[in-house]
Amino acid sequence: MNVVPINIRKKGKVYLIGAGPGDPDLITLRGIKHIRDADVILYDRLIAPELLEEARPSAEIIYVGKEGGKPSTPQEIINQILVVRANEGHKVVRLKGGDPFVFGRGGEELEVLNASGISYEVVPGISSSIAAASFAGIPLTHRDHSSSFTVITGHSINKGSFPQRWKCLANCETLVILMGVRRLSQIAENLILHGKSKSTPVAVIEKASQQLQKKVIGTLGNIAVKAKHIETPATIVIGEVVSLSYVLDWFEPKTEIFSDRLTEVISMD
Repeated sequence: MNVVPINIRKKGKVYLIGAGPGDPDLITLRGIKHIRDADVILYDRLIAPELLEEARPSAEIIYVGKEGGKPSTPQEIINQILVVRANEGHKVVRLKGGDPFVFGRGGEELEVLNASGISYEVVPGISSSIAAASFAGIPLTHRDHSSSFTVITGHSINKGSFPQRWKCLANCETLVILMGVRRLSQIAENLILHGKSKSTPVAVIEKASQQLQKKVIGTLGNIAVKAKHIETPATIVIGEVVSLSYVLDWFEPKTEIFSDRLTEVISMD
């Protein structure tokens, strides 16, 4: 009796990779390895083009970025592509800026994969919540100034936010806000209203770690005016540790190396 072999396609696997804050050198070695081996890559808006150049010529590269106020790929479509391509037997890389588990919807995507029986692996990335402060010379913790820091997203801040929440945020030693530059005025006003001093140092860092990085330093009382020209992506750091940026900033002064980089430092006064 002749046995006819059955061709059973093995399911693929999804690799959820954090690409870091912007500079392509800040991705992990494991992340680069999986990009080079991938059959399919789904990437977000802020991914450095140099990372996509590491992909194989035959790889399918799909842009699924999101930008506030502009047409974006719905999350449901992204989820569907991940499931379909993995079920076709492909090695799929989902490439996200920063770290996929820090306001990157990484958990949501893995829940879909888990429900669909798709194998997955997470490769952490450097979150801009940490990198932006580092590239601005701001230690988020310091024995003399701050023993903790809190990271929130500006998307969760709106007119209906509870006073109790603002009171809690106003009591944070160091506060890091992602995706909040468009609500900077509202943030400052509410923190002051709930007990934070107007003189609390604030830094806003645009395009952290990149050649076009810009940094504005002010206080809660004047930062909304000083940083009105700052664009996204930007990270806000609030707390006494910001004052250390004047002496610890190692990145901004290197204009002789990055001569084509637009740098701007505005004082607190």
